[in-house]
Amino acid sequence: MGRLSAKSVVITGAASGIGAATAELFAAEGASLVLGDLNEAGGEEVARRCRSAGVAAVFVRTDVADEDDVARLIDRAVADYGRLDVSFNNAGLGGAIGAIDETRREDWDRTLAVLLSGVFLGIKHSVRHMRGRGGSIISTSSVAGLRAGAGPHAYSAAKAAVAHLSRSVALEVAPERIRVNAICPGGINTPILSSRIPGGAEMTGQLLTQLQPLPITGEPRHIAQAALFLASDESEFVTGQALVIDGGFTLPGMRQGPAPSQLPATPLRYAGPSFEADPA
Repeated sequence: MGRLSAKSVVITGAASGIGAATAELFAAEGASLVLGDLNEAGGEEVARRCRSAGVAAVFVRTDVADEDDVARLIDRAVADYGRLDVSFNNAGLGGAIGAIDETRREDWDRTLAVLLSGVFLGIKHSVRHMRGRGGSIISTSSVAGLRAGAGPHAYSAAKAAVAHLSRSVALEVAPERIRVNAICPGGINTPILSSRIPGGAEMTGQLLTQLQPLPITGEPRHIAQAALFLASDESEFVTGQALVIDGGFTLPGMRQGPAPSQLPATPLRYAGPSFEADPA
């Protein structure tokens, strides 16, 4: 208890999956929270659960592809709590799906607007408040950004860019004690996958267990625990890293299993936010 006591934290993509698990874990560790997501009902419910842990927590509807929304979200933390200590750029979606020669430009652009530009905006406006006082910025990348075949093309490109953007910015802001790191999850049982796989979370968990050497289903709590380390003072000497949490998926010589991009799902050209119905 108390690893984040007195810390002011912003989390995007907080209404479900990794974001929700992180918000609740951070609340249990004493953080004051501002939660952002497009999913208003889910976000308000997560904020309510966090407040039940005895901490301050508010939800702000946020489109991370909109700079005004991102600035408003981060400014809210400073207005409510007097400072910004931790920013977790976690909002995501599946985005453009399919063969490269069939990928529509508008789907490519929409994917990168959320997965890459959304992270850029989160980092930009977090640094604005952290300069001169320090802080920790965390962004969700993916093993799909580290190896080919682990995700759709646009998703993979964006996640690779998130990892390198984190390294690049870390070098700039390190003298001001601002740490910038990325987390690279492997296959994690979240609504981004389970909402589009027949059989839902149960079947998704069974499939994901086959992905990596460790016969364990990747769960949101596994990523939340890594985020807690990076948010806490325990990681004060860690910056510019892409922390891989994947059960050994990226190890050379791993046993063969289906890559995340090969998991059975409803055929789509674009997968939007998990709480919204996909276009026909």
